[in-house]
Amino acid sequence: MPYSSVAIVGRPNVGKSTLFNALAGSRIAIEADSPGVTRDRVLYPLTIDDRTFDLVDTGGIGIVDSQKLENLVERQIDIAIGAADVIVFLVDSRDGITPLDQDVADRIRRSGKKALLVAAKVDTQRIEDALPSFHALGFGDALPVSAKQNRGLADLGEAILGLLPPDDGTEGGDAEARSLPKIAVVGRRNVGKSTFINQIAGAERVIVSDAPGTTRDSLDITIRLEGAAFTLIDTAGLRKRGQMDDSLEFFGHMRTERAVRRADAVILMLDATEEIGKVDKRIGAFILENYKPCVIALNKWDMVEEKSPGIALDAFTKYIDDRLPGLSFARLAGLSAREGVNAWQVVESALELVRQGGRKTPTAALNAALEAAQKKRATRAKGGRLGRIYYGAQIEVSPPTFLLFVNNPSQFDDNYKRYLVGQLRRDLDYPEIPLRLIFKTSDEKEVGRYT
Repeated sequence: MPYSSVAIVGRPNVGKSTLFNALAGSRIAIEADSPGVTRDRVLYPLTIDDRTFDLVDTGGIGIVDSQKLENLVERQIDIAIGAADVIVFLVDSRDGITPLDQDVADRIRRSGKKALLVAAKVDTQRIEDALPSFHALGFGDALPVSAKQNRGLADLGEAILGLLPPDDGTEGGDAEARSLPKIAVVGRRNVGKSTFINQIAGAERVIVSDAPGTTRDSLDITIRLEGAAFTLIDTAGLRKRGQMDDSLEFFGHMRTERAVRRADAVILMLDATEEIGKVDKRIGAFILENYKPCVIALNKWDMVEEKSPGIALDAFTKYIDDRLPGLSFARLAGLSAREGVNAWQVVESALELVRQGGRKTPTAALNAALEAAQKKRATRAKGGRLGRIYYGAQIEVSPPTFLLFVNNPSQFDDNYKRYLVGQLRRDLDYPEIPLRLIFKTSDEKEVGRYT
């Protein structure tokens, strides 16, 4: 069941994202002094006193957007207000009441939702002494907070809990929310990631626009349908570093990399009608560096089929292997994000890779595979000696990580490591999963302690 929802609402640049991050205890939403940074709804499952609810950051009401996305941002705010059980009406304590604050107040009153008036940036006693003026908004006393000084956050948490509907026992705990498989959807700008997310969510969950760079934050979207529960992470579209316009794009880039690192699997979305470029290659390399299972999703596949009837995905295999070296193990899928064709199958593929990566291999099977690999192909001799693997043990899952006790790690060059990974992937039934090998110097006597 979905959690109760608490939406932070206010005009632009009152500090909504800063407060959101302070309550979450992490820099989840992008913060900047310029107004209009947040566009989509950013959700975080926040737990206070064993009660978990969705904390929602929203765009500024009355935003003037540089890409003319005002109506789309307002639509996301409307959805957040409509879904909210409690609204945190945030004002800037230093500015006093502005006409736009009055507009926000009217909008909240029309919603009929429970609301808390909260004054941000209350960093001094002088500012706090002026808060009674906010009574004119009609929401009672303004609760003072300062995210910068960590002031008033506990009181705000208690006030939110006091307004939430009773917990009927159907809401999961924070641990359950965090344990759901996480799938990051990544790719260059305007490749169809947000359209894909909305198809899976079955709702207008994120803003979709032809304007490039629409998504800025990394957005966690929990999906529960068809007997599956998981979290999709929508990410900012990437482009070459030298082409980044401003710090917001840089922060979005950093959050995309963070999304890959914390994901259990990654969907790398490519435009099937365009060539694979440098940005795609850089994303692929980053996925590989972090040992993430990957589905390579070819969006607009319907347009390819229309142009070349009967074409099979296999026709792209060599091309992708050449352009994305190292990701030859990745699962390949074609889809139309706009039409929703094969979208769910792409997610199912990613979830299957999560299950593959979480599997533990019996030690006997691992060592049998290592022995067979060494018999089939030996390392190159260095100093008259061959590299020898005495014993192996799996020490982690996701990614499957194997500790190998060897006579000398330097005997195993990159070519042999790639060979060994290929053999283990085949023999241990990890056909589409990256494997991590750790080589440790040992001798046969020492290995005896691990067997």
